[in-house]
Amino acid sequence: MRKTTKLALAFFALAGAVGTTAYAENNASARMREGTMMRLNKAMKDSNGTISFDQFSDAMNARLKKLVADNGGKLTVAQLAEALEKARFEQMAKRIIARYDTKGDGTLTSDDITGREKKTFAMLDRNNDGKIEKSELPKGGRFGRHPQWSDDGDNSDMQ
Repeated sequence: MRKTTKLALAFFALAGAVGTTAYAENNASARMREGTMMRLNKAMKDSNGTISFDQFSDAMNARLKKLVADNGGKLTVAQLAEALEKARFEQMAKRIIARYDTKGDGTLTSDDITGREKKTFAMLDRNNDGKIEKSELPKGGRFGRHPQWSDDGDNSDMQ
């Protein structure tokens, strides 16, 4: 086996191990594999169906290499964890903004939040009496059951 092939396989194994560990918490391994295949397919398409190790390496871990370069050629556990956490929270923030932003301007206002709350309240208040009763809450649906509300019909904890 050629040395470059061995290096490529070793690098791929390392990239897979690092990637799997980083994404295991979020159950995103399937998305990661899809992303890997997309990057590899794009790299192959851009270079007429074959890629060198350097092209493979660039396709696999461009962001990780950029992080290493941005941190003086070395990346500590704390720096990597901070970068991963930042990326995760940025994705969460984008989803929240997309969900609540009524004007589509990429910002959140209290009117956006209140508007969403009013829609949700109206959806839950099935009899339109201006109050949400226990019987109007979804059973095991998106909102689930609140632990303090038992199924014994006692609503004394609800105010």
